[in-house]
Amino acid sequence: MENIDFGNYLFKLRKENNLTQKFVAYQLDVSDKAVSKWEMGKSKPDLDKLKLLSALYNIPLSELLNNQEKNKKVKISKIVLTGGPCAGKTTALTWINNYFSKRGYTVLFVPETATELITNGVAPWTCETNYDYQKFQIRLQKVKEQIFDEAAKKMKNDKILIVCDRGLLDNKAYMKDAEFKRVLSELGTSETQERDSYDAIFHLVSAAKGKENLYTLTNNVARTESVEEARELDERIISAWTGHPHFRIIDNSTEFEEKLERLLKEITSFLGEPEPFEIERKFLIYYPNVKELESMPNCTKVDISQTYLKSNGDIERRVRARGINGDYLYYLTEKRNISDIKRIEVERKLTQNEYLALLMESDNKLHTIHKTRYCLSENNQYFEIDIYPEWNNQAIMEIELSSENEIINIPKFIKIIKEVTNDSDYKNYHMSKEMPKELIKKRSK
Repeated sequence: MENIDFGNYLFKLRKENNLTQKFVAYQLDVSDKAVSKWEMGKSKPDLDKLKLLSALYNIPLSELLNNQEKNKKVKISKIVLTGGPCAGKTTALTWINNYFSKRGYTVLFVPETATELITNGVAPWTCETNYDYQKFQIRLQKVKEQIFDEAAKKMKNDKILIVCDRGLLDNKAYMKDAEFKRVLSELGTSETQERDSYDAIFHLVSAAKGKENLYTLTNNVARTESVEEARELDERIISAWTGHPHFRIIDNSTEFEEKLERLLKEITSFLGEPEPFEIERKFLIYYPNVKELESMPNCTKVDISQTYLKSNGDIERRVRARGINGDYLYYLTEKRNISDIKRIEVERKLTQNEYLALLMESDNKLHTIHKTRYCLSENNQYFEIDIYPEWNNQAIMEIELSSENEIINIPKFIKIIKEVTNDSDYKNYHMSKEMPKELIKKRSK
């Protein structure tokens, strides 16, 4: 991710010289995959290889080095560790620090704001109203994160992991929806902007759901919930974060140590250590009851506009606008398949101006995909149901998995027509090749 601009520069040089990746790899005595990774920004050539590239592309070495340094960026990843009461968060933070520090990361922790306030006398029961307290907490959360974001950019290390011990959307679980929107409006922001400002969300399920014998309040003086209240709160927190593009739920299906190992595996996969990959399965389903989905607290609606760019060989490039009611965030994604259900995926956020500029590189042979996505948290798994305006009797449901053998618990109200994970007809890229009328005719049969 941090070398993506330099990768694009290398790709441009190779194309200007009318060379293939295979030819460059042969000349430098490396694999095709190595050249591909350089151009994807996932790694960079060492000095010896830069010297060979300088000769091959007939360009001064100093120019290559200057471009590499100019495009060098610190890789800052900002994640949220959240969960229900007595989920193991405190221990998990220690594991995260030890594990990723050993892998070259500077790990920064944004402390849990609620605990800081409550243990120092500022609480829902000491403030005039719960609304006042929650507003104080949200304001402090935003200030703390801003300071950590700024500090991360000044770090000497080029790999920074910011871990928020709970994030701003946790407050939503303790407020009425109208109150939460009112606070955000007063602060000049929105739920979409705040939720998706984090790169990934990891939720540890409360011991009150499946490990009741381990449930305790002794490890956090700010907690007062009974087992039943803890279960309800766990569900509300999951619902609050539902809609984020990278949301993972770590349940209690294993012993505690293995639960934390699964958490580390999920974070490692997200960070791309050693490579960023996603494991995804896809199903063609009968058209769901949209009104039912929109009435569910554990389901969030998102509008997506997806445009494909001119691509480099086997690398698929796209830009995406993602949000609701005109409130959008923008992303650039580059993908390369390495198996039927596993692929390397590199994604970064864009400013609106960057997004508009990249639209100028769109592949005019492909049309833009528009769809409404329903993000659904069910059975401790995260489903994405895509509704296309051209379809009226079916839809696509996707789920990202932590392993290729993970068991999927399909929601009871979802009716599967067939699995289409390996069916190219149902890939967005393939669908974008068809004119909308042809797509309607083909899919509605």
